[in-house]
This record gives sequence, C-alpha cells and structure tokens, in this order.
Amino acid sequence: MLPKKLMKKVCLLGDGAVGKTSLIRKFVFDTFDDKYIMTFGTKVSKKDVTIVRNGQEFNMTFIIWDILGQRVHDNIHSAYYQGASGAFIVCDTTRLETLEHLEEWIRVFRNVNMNSPVVLLANKFDLIKEMQFGEDEMREIAAKYGMKYHLTSAKTGAHVEESFIELGNEVIDQHLKKGGA
Repeated sequence: MLPKKLMKKVCLLGDGAVGKTSLIRKFVFDTFDDKYIMTFGTKVSKKDVTIVRNGQEFNMTFIIWDILGQRVHDNIHSAYYQGASGAFIVCDTTRLETLEHLEEWIRVFRNVNMNSPVVLLANKFDLIKEMQFGEDEMREIAAKYGMKYHLTSAKTGAHVEESFIELGNEVIDQHLKKGGA
C-alpha cells in the first residue's frame, strides 16, 4: 500500500518567552539557541515526517505556525488559527503565570477550531531548580480538557519529537474521522 500524503497546519500558542520558537527549531532543525528573539505576528516552518497509523503509512508535512505570544491580540490570533488541524499550547515550568494562562489560550483556540486536537506542553522542565510547577498540574489541566500533555525541553530535546508525532497521530485520526482517504 502506497503511503498517503498529508499536509497539515499546526499552531504553537502560549505566552511570550515560553519557548515556542525553540521547540520548533529543535523539531525542524535539531538546534537550540538560548538567545530570546520575540516573534512578531507569525513565522511558518515545515517538516516532513512519516507516521504509521493503523497499519497505514502517512507522509505528513507539518506546516508549523509559530504565533506571537501576546494574549492581547485575540482577534489577530483567531485569524491565524483558521484552518489549523491541531495545536500545541505551551507554558514555561519556570513561570507559574504561563500555566495560569493555559485555559485562556485553550478557549481562544477552541472558539475557532472546536474539534482540532490540542496537546499541552510544559517547556523548560530541564531547569529543575527553577520549576514552579510540574507534572501534577499539567495532568490536572489536561484531564479537565481531555487533552494529552508532555513536559518538554527545547534545550535537551526531551519529549519534543514524540510530542509532534503524538499530535500528528491525533491529526491523522481526525482526518480519517472526517472521511479523509
């Protein structure tokens, strides 16, 4: 059976400086740079991966939208979310307020994409001494919304690739539920 080709838009959302751009760089280019560069508007990257789902091979192109981390731009963000097949909502384990803002990010994304899968990422979990929250808090929010979550480190690469593959699996499942071939 020939592999199926899919091209799917996914968004990375979350407060500024949580590591969205770094997570994308780690996944797409396998690089890390700890210099902070603020994203203005949105930046789009892509990466091809092969995912096997239910015995079928999918050649999936992730079109990854790295979106400005300022919550005051909900109207602008809503336009960026259009057509997204999935999203990561990212917080920073060293800043409790970013965890507290997750539910607002979920709400705004869900207003545009009610059924698209979302995976929550708690980034920078390698900074153990600076952590203000961890797995228990992430598990609680993920359970409340029926979402999966991962503790990630863009610096070490821990759980980055598997997070994208997991979201890819969920996007493929959603595609198949809609009758996609």
